[in-house]
This record gives sequence, structure tokens and C-alpha cells, in this order.
Amino acid sequence: MNFDLITSKDNPLFKEIRLLQATGSRGQKARMTSGQALLEGIHLVQTWVGDSALKMLVTSEVGLKNSEIAEAVYSHLEICPDTKVFQLDGALWDLLSELVNAPHIAGLLDLPKTCLAPSQSIGTLAGDLVVLDRIQDAGNVGSILRTAAAAGFTQVIALSGCAHLWSTKVLRAGMGAHRLLDLYEGWSNQQVLSAVTAPLLAATADAEQNLFDLKKILQHPVAWVMGSEGQGISEDLTAQAKGVSIPIDPRVESLNVSTAAAVCLFETMRVRRT
Repeated sequence: MNFDLITSKDNPLFKEIRLLQATGSRGQKARMTSGQALLEGIHLVQTWVGDSALKMLVTSEVGLKNSEIAEAVYSHLEICPDTKVFQLDGALWDLLSELVNAPHIAGLLDLPKTCLAPSQSIGTLAGDLVVLDRIQDAGNVGSILRTAAAAGFTQVIALSGCAHLWSTKVLRAGMGAHRLLDLYEGWSNQQVLSAVTAPLLAATADAEQNLFDLKKILQHPVAWVMGSEGQGISEDLTAQAKGVSIPIDPRVESLNVSTAAAVCLFETMRVRRT
């Protein structure tokens, strides 16, 4: 099968892909404007094989010689025959990928509507939730998404000021967790307080309430709030939430936010299994 070739860095699609890769507000604006995110690497592409949201694949002659990449491409085409596939000149991959010797495969994914229209059509959100309050490190955000999926928390709200959930680095750190989650972003504190029905639990270092004394509360739906690496949880949410601390050695000041999230979410899972 012959795919359309891209041989120039001035190609419009190549330029669009580079924009989707951009960090910070520039990349977020490009993703929100186009309604698409870039999946880089074989693992992420494999995660969405067979999903009609994966509208476009980009590979190369070298990539198609890789049996794993070829299987992903042709398996997706069999299920979603309208998918467009482009073959990139090998020399352009060095410009495209930040990863040394990365597999020659990427995909363009349509973003879910919940990310494109923040909270406008949402009434209430029932059940377990994770709320991310201005967490700016993409690695932390992606790790928390992966942990949430593993712990069975399928709804995540990212407040304004968080790293963009669909940025390249968050997607990479999430390792495919995005497909298992209902993601909402760009929300305000007030929108969270209006929409979330479960009680808010704020993970803070100085709270008197001990995580391991919450058995009765954790047996029911909860909304865990994880705060910014530097500023913690905003005053509006803190005022409406129950503060919860994780017991740690007093010689250690605090835990990384993604580690704290893992402890809280898996303690919730543990309580419900006992």
C-alpha cells in the first residue's frame, strides 16, 4: 500500500504536528484550536488502535519495516479504513521526535468534547474524582493520570493553571491512561464546587486528619484534591474540603505530589477491598 509522502519541513501537516508538540500556552492553543493531540511512539499509538478518534497516522519507510509498527498501522486501517496515513521522509524524524532512536510512528487524535468545552454542558459529576489544582509539571500530571486509572478513579478534573492534559509530555507520562479516563480541564474552583457531588478530601502536609483513619469516609465516593507543587491547594477549595495528611517521617518535609496521589488513591482502593 502506498501512503502520501511528506518530504519537506515546510509541508503544512508537518508544521501542524510541530505546533501540537509545542510546550506551554503555544502548544495548548494549537491543540485546542485544532481539536487534536499528537500521540508519539508505538505504545501510545497501540493504545488507540481501533478507536475512530485516531484519525491520522504518520510513519516512514523505516517505520513500516518494524513489524510492531506495521501491525499497528494495518490493524487500525482494517478497523478504521478512513484513517489517513502519511509516510514521512526519514530525515525529518530527527526534527519531529525528541526521543533518540524513537520508533517512526505517531498519530493525530481527536480530543474528547469534555476537554474542548470545559464544564459548559456538565451538570453534576457523581462518583469518585481526582481534582488537580494548578499542578504544572507535566511528568507529575501524567503520573497521576496513570495512577488514577490503575486505582479505578476514572474521572479527573484539571483546574486552570495545570499542565495541559493532552500535551506530548503528559501523554507520554500517562502511558495510555488517557484512554481509560473521563478528563475535564480548564475548570475554575467554583465550577468544581458546583459540579462535584462527592466530599472533597484535600491532601495537605499539615492537616490533623490522618489518611489511615478515614476508613468510613473512603468506603463511599470521594474527590481527592491534589495541589500545586509550590502553592498547594487554593484557599477556595481548602475551605470546602477535609484536610488529610499522609504520615511521614518528620525529617522529610513532604512528598512529591504524584507520590502523594498514589498513596491516597491506593489507600482508598485498599479500604474498599477489606
